Amino acid sequence: MVHFVGAGPGAEDLITVRGARLLEAADVIIYAGSLVNPALLHYAKDTCAIYNSAAMTLEEVLAVMEQAHSQGKNTVRLHTGEPSLYGAVREQMAALAQKGIPYDSCPGVSACFGAAAAMNLEYTLPQVAQSLIITRMEGRTEVPETEQIERMAAHRTSMAIYLSAGMLKKLQERLIAGGYPEDTPAAIVYKATWPEEKVCRCVLSRLAQVGAENGIRSTAVVLVGQAIAADLAVGADYERSQLYDPAFETGYRKKKERKDD
Repeated sequence: MVHFVGAGPGAEDLITVRGARLLEAADVIIYAGSLVNPALLHYAKDTCAIYNSAAMTLEEVLAVMEQAHSQGKNTVRLHTGEPSLYGAVREQMAALAQKGIPYDSCPGVSACFGAAAAMNLEYTLPQVAQSLIITRMEGRTEVPETEQIERMAAHRTSMAIYLSAGMLKKLQERLIAGGYPEDTPAAIVYKATWPEEKVCRCVLSRLAQVGAENGIRSTAVVLVGQAIAADLAVGADYERSQLYDPAFETGYRKKKERKDD
């Protein structure tokens, strides 16, 4: 059996309980060494065989999985963050299916949620934003024409941009060209939840400059949108949630008179 496990954004204790238990029971662990916190390998038992996929090809990873399966061993494929986001897991699963090797998935916490925690953010504020766009700039991997940064920016909602910290000048220009005002709140969160985490707040027009000043070129998520602002206040900048408003009736609570603060 092969278990695809999300390692979380970085902090050793942000892997799920299920993910930790799968690591503890694994006979073989193949981890994404370029991004996964190696402290997570402390969950492995002494007899576990550990492979760093940073130096491996897809074919080499599959060969390890196939050999482990033939020996009746359990394998954990440990991916950074949440494997379903930029995890290159589908191609592995397709190959395993062709070989008749069973597999399953264990979700993880993605970097944009680690970044939100670092900044105490809520991406979806009433009257400000009700959507979060998770996307990336094209690099060696192309992006469909309908998902170009300018088209995403036209929504002017909360956006988390992955794999683009090395292209901040171009990213800044394209976000503004797509529709975000130059003074839109933004942030670069480097290695969210790691010990070396760094949060750099700015307005969009200073994104590239702030990234250069802080030497950030990789391993960061870029956040953009009005919900990223640090000084939002209930009433002045956004409405409180209807769910907890006394005047809002639910299946669990009757309507009550609201007392203004």
